[in-house]
Amino acid sequence: MSGTILVSIYVFVLAMFTGFEVITKVPPTLHTPLMSGSNAISGISIVGALVIAGLGEGILFSIIGTVAVIAATINVIGGFLVTDRMLRMFRRDGEAN
Repeated sequence: MSGTILVSIYVFVLAMFTGFEVITKVPPTLHTPLMSGSNAISGISIVGALVIAGLGEGILFSIIGTVAVIAATINVIGGFLVTDRMLRMFRRDGEAN
């Protein structure tokens, strides 16, 4: 493996552990606003994944970019669905959708 891929994997693993530690410390009252913010960030990651997939640097970049686009899209859609469901829990019975 080249040095660039190793550094990228290293940064990814560190970001994964850091994200896990940060998310586990979030109180439940802040979860819904943070979900909305993370949906916006995932939207930005879709753009980055599209750039990586479309660079034409090789088949590895195309595969990784395509997987990243799919994962980020699932994350955005799932985040909006969960946020909507959580917000519906706070509505009164007589309120409209």
